[in-house]
Amino acid sequence: MAEFVLVAGAWLGSRAWDEVVSELRTAGHGTHPVTLSGLAEKQGVQAGQQTHVRDIVDEVERHDLHDVVLVGHSYSGIPVGQAAERIGDRLARVVFVDSEIPVDGESFASGWWAGREALEASIAGNGGFWAPLTAPDFDGQGLTDEQVTRIVGGSTPHPGTTLTEPAVLARPLGELPATYIKCLLDGDEPNGDVAKLLAGSEHWELVEMDTGHWPMFSQPRELARILHRSAVES
Repeated sequence: MAEFVLVAGAWLGSRAWDEVVSELRTAGHGTHPVTLSGLAEKQGVQAGQQTHVRDIVDEVERHDLHDVVLVGHSYSGIPVGQAAERIGDRLARVVFVDSEIPVDGESFASGWWAGREALEASIAGNGGFWAPLTAPDFDGQGLTDEQVTRIVGGSTPHPGTTLTEPAVLARPLGELPATYIKCLLDGDEPNGDVAKLLAGSEHWELVEMDTGHWPMFSQPRELARILHRSAVES
């Protein structure tokens, strides 16, 4: 079976995947949830975006993993997409969970909905970190009060440099076998960069989930089912 390397989005560590990990292990897969540098139990570790790419590649190499399915949620699609091309033939598939994707020479901040300057100002005003969301920010995302409490309680400030450093890609992302999971309560359509890849690459597929931006909390069993299928069909 596959070896899943799972990376949560901004503010969150490896514990975000607990329920998904349980389902994948029951299905016989190996699971390797990653906490990126500077977050959760790794708070205080200096990190830029390439540090996060290295965190993911190191996880694969340290455990000598093969048949790897890299899973990146939200922000983490950017370092996961870069790591996917750096692990070579160890990669079976990359899965982007309602995530950003890396664009060579561009950063997470480059595509921020309110403009790069607004995100950079928020980071500067919070001592170089992106402040975590608060409970009201999760309204309309298909989460119970308990699930929101778990997310908020597990969130830590996100190192700002990881959001403003540009991605570095050695080859077109469309060459990688990929599944993009779009969570419909967070918008009906993938962003423009993702839409171009879905339309133009025979290696990419789209899967929709009727839930919000944090499906590892709101629908962990269904998310695990989709991940299992992506591994089996790789």
